[in-house]
Amino acid sequence: MKAALISAPGKVEVSTVDDPTPGPREVVVQVAACGLCGTDLHILQGEFAPTLPVVPGHEFAGTVVATGSAVTELAEGDRVAVDPSLYCHECHYCRIGRNNLCERWAAIGVTTAGGAAEFAVAPVANCVKLPDHVRTEDAALIEPLSCAVRGYDILRSQQLGSQVLIYGSGTMGLMMLELAKRTGAAGVDVIDINPERLATARTLGCSNAAGSADELDRPRGWDVVIDATGNERAIQDALGRVGKGGTFLQFGVADYAARAVIEPYRIYNQEITITGSMAVLHSYERAAELFAAGVLDPEVFISDRLPLDHYAEAIGRFQAGQGRKIQVCP
Repeated sequence: MKAALISAPGKVEVSTVDDPTPGPREVVVQVAACGLCGTDLHILQGEFAPTLPVVPGHEFAGTVVATGSAVTELAEGDRVAVDPSLYCHECHYCRIGRNNLCERWAAIGVTTAGGAAEFAVAPVANCVKLPDHVRTEDAALIEPLSCAVRGYDILRSQQLGSQVLIYGSGTMGLMMLELAKRTGAAGVDVIDINPERLATARTLGCSNAAGSADELDRPRGWDVVIDATGNERAIQDALGRVGKGGTFLQFGVADYAARAVIEPYRIYNQEITITGSMAVLHSYERAAELFAAGVLDPEVFISDRLPLDHYAEAIGRFQAGQGRKIQVCP
């Protein structure tokens, strides 16, 4: 089969690799669409993936074409979205229900072959069957949505009527916007230096969209500030925008070398919470339910669909900040 292959830092190509075969509790999925994500850029940089080469792609959906000998829950022809998370279920963090912090954390498309291919293998337990009205290729959005749901699980301190500031109006920032509107925010402001992305935030109904928080009139700061960029400068600015008693959520994936300065006295004196959200935790099925209920409009979120042969072009567009969600469709 054909698959995208990151063979070394900075090197990606479409190659022919062996067809996957399912284990007893696994299925083979014919991939309909696979979304690109900031994590894929980190893997391309030589971060995250423990070994290369690897077939990337952790956001995907498709049709089951083969099942393992012990699979009874799904059959060939079923359409599914795939949770890429792979946990050991044995370490301390798995035993206390914090599986996303698993000491042996792994993920399809990060540590094992993923969905940027014609076919991918996945545990049957990681597959969510799609309702008839959900298009298979659109369902690749469920995985990033499940990360956003996890982010709002972390933000339990967000009260009704909170003022929210989001840095970044790429796919993840826009998803955080959509969820903020549905979790009781009184206002949701969005910051981005990309005018086209800000236009989409306005289309989705943000309260204000600006190139800098200096353009917004909120001298007391915001109750909740979310970084969805992973950009060092944006993070540093965002930390200074949190109001008294507020919360800063590091949601975007920063480079390993990124650094930001905090003021310990301010954190203490103003009772500011600084927290993070890592990937998916007990949120994939809920994201699938939200997606089926129409929480996202795929026509707004998906800007580009390219054939798998154009994977290098797709990741180049993503790296350049073009479009919103970019997918490859084998």
